[in-house]
Amino acid sequence: MRIVFLGPPGAGKGTQAVRLAKALSVPHISTGDMLRAAAAGGTDLGRRVKAIIESGALVDDGTMEGVVAERLAAADCARGFLLDGYPRTVAQAAYLAGLLGSRGSSLAHVCLFDVPRDELIERMLKRGRDTGRTDDTRETILRRLDVYTSQTEPLRAYYERAGLLRVVNGTGSPEDVWARLQRAAGAGPR
Repeated sequence: MRIVFLGPPGAGKGTQAVRLAKALSVPHISTGDMLRAAAAGGTDLGRRVKAIIESGALVDDGTMEGVVAERLAAADCARGFLLDGYPRTVAQAAYLAGLLGSRGSSLAHVCLFDVPRDELIERMLKRGRDTGRTDDTRETILRRLDVYTSQTEPLRAYYERAGLLRVVNGTGSPEDVWARLQRAAGAGPR
């Protein structure tokens, strides 16, 4: 099963992705985690990625395409994957569709986590306080949400037209969201 998770920063994608990937026995591929690891590595690429992350902007398509193509070619992705944090633009979605098509596969569906903006801001501020994530400041959070709205929100219509979109209400307790996600992803009781 090949699934993409979409939603604004702070929507709970990472939390739920870990659970669903385990339930489906597929790898959880978080581009955010891959990029943060690169940023911490101190290489030239890592320093560029770190500056981009801290500014709240998106990493360029060429860099992301290379990272994603390499990761999806790994043996553990042969049975499927849960992709969290990619694609973020319509161009990236088209690239992913072409990449998968060239390998004789396609996405099963796309789960979009829907959470009100005010709740997202509070969640990320709390996460920043609790974990010490330096990219969870109010200023950066607001920029990231604006970037999401302008660049990633159009994916909702893109995947809806493709018949792949499944919207998951991301509010409430993690258990409430998990129950809704299982139904949307076809991985649990209906």
